Amino acid sequence: MVAGVALFVSGALAGPALAAGPGGHEGQWGGADLSVSIEAHPKVAQPGQPLTYSVQVKNGGPGDAVLPTLTIRVPTDFQIVAVDVAECQPGRGLSEVVCRSPKDVAAGKSGGVVITGVVRPSALGPLRAQARLTSEVLDGHDTDNEAESVTKVDEGADLTVRLSAARRSGHRTTVHAAVRNRGPRVVRDAMVFVDGARCGGRTGCVVPTIRPGATAWFRLAVRRGERAVTAIVRSQGRGDRHPANNQASMKLRDRAASR
Repeated sequence: MVAGVALFVSGALAGPALAAGPGGHEGQWGGADLSVSIEAHPKVAQPGQPLTYSVQVKNGGPGDAVLPTLTIRVPTDFQIVAVDVAECQPGRGLSEVVCRSPKDVAAGKSGGVVITGVVRPSALGPLRAQARLTSEVLDGHDTDNEAESVTKVDEGADLTVRLSAARRSGHRTTVHAAVRNRGPRVVRDAMVFVDGARCGGRTGCVVPTIRPGATAWFRLAVRRGERAVTAIVRSQGRGDRHPANNQASMKLRDRAASR
């Protein structure tokens, strides 16, 4: 397939063509056996987290696929970030990707398209994505010309972070950060990223396993000369339906005098 797939899209096609039979005479229908599959990764999607759709296509022959077209429709709760085949273009609306092959695809050839994106925080699922492969030559085995992926969306966890009032002790200014998990899922890989302060000498705090309803506390040392402190809590593997409360900022009344 051209450029890794370089194939396929929806839209009105011309009437089906006749494949050439033995000796080059027309009259044999369904000269190309096209097939398509679509898979999502990870298998269980997380709200607000990345999701990838991998679409694989193949021409099983015996004839060439005449100007094949691949149409991929992703869920509205999935925001497309990138498609790895240049020939693929947006289709009807923001949830359709259309890939046309600029030339016929020989028997035995295969290829793939990878669509990367983000699950919207409000997504409830299941997420349904479809892929459809067509050609201007009729396919006598068209049951595998369409494929669907159904992906469950996890409940995720609602992480929040708050900053307490700054405290001065001699030349040292500290701020306390409170990370709370409102549930419903346990979070085992959260981090607090800090700007304007340091956590144990670092720019980030590792949050221990935090169960629903639990709170983790951190003392942040404000850096010298800073006027504000910002803290952002994130989990790499667990989704969050309320990302707005993942960040807290606080202005300092007096410029910090210490690190």
